[in-house]
Amino acid sequence: MINTLQLDVHASGVAVITINRPDSRNALDLKSMRAFAGAVEVVSADTRLRALIVTGAGDQAFCAGADLAEMDQHPTAENGAAMIALMGDALLTLEQLPIPVIAAINGYALGGGAELAVACDLRVVDANVQMGFVHAKRGVIPGWGGGQRLLRLIGYARAMEILLTARTLTADDPDLQQIVMRPIAPQGQAFDAAMAVAESIAELDPAVTASMKAMLRAGLPPSAFDYERSLFPPLWAGEARRAATRAFLERSKGNSQ
Repeated sequence: MINTLQLDVHASGVAVITINRPDSRNALDLKSMRAFAGAVEVVSADTRLRALIVTGAGDQAFCAGADLAEMDQHPTAENGAAMIALMGDALLTLEQLPIPVIAAINGYALGGGAELAVACDLRVVDANVQMGFVHAKRGVIPGWGGGQRLLRLIGYARAMEILLTARTLTADDPDLQQIVMRPIAPQGQAFDAAMAVAESIAELDPAVTASMKAMLRAGLPPSAFDYERSLFPPLWAGEARRAATRAFLERSKGNSQ
């Protein structure tokens, strides 16, 4: 792995993927996206594992999605299609792992970070959680499969409202509580709570765990991920996305001074 993404395996059989870019709220640049995809493939090939935790370094953010400063250097529809294929495929592989996958979410999970969260089987959050499908504010739609997964979790009307308003869900929001595990962990302690869950899962017969996940996934509706992906590239190349990114980067520059 690279220093911005780490894969660790505990003696209990629990693997941990950590996005290690805390200075950028663990936003993923292209190098980290490729490393993430590689880490998921490594986990997929390791039959000794019993559970996987995905988390972000520090206690302020899980993942703020794609690194917009870097992404702004790749503005074409073809660039957008390549980026969402990279992460979209990685999250499909993550979702299809035979072991349970737990997102340990401290603080921010925004844009692609929210998409990563809902690609996991379970979500453990801390009291400071701020999960936002903020794509509309950035001139795009979910491109990593998050729209379809949000629909499955909370239904059409609630998913539509969350996506169109691009509002951020906090710990006391009923919509957030519908998609995360309870009780909510104290601030900064989502990882410890997730590890406790993962270690309890690791004690189960792995055949039972794998069969339980396969049984539930068999009941999911047919995938619309390809259609979601097809809608993303022209929006990525559009002026609304470029203007939103410029505004975001200007705000970020001002906050750093």
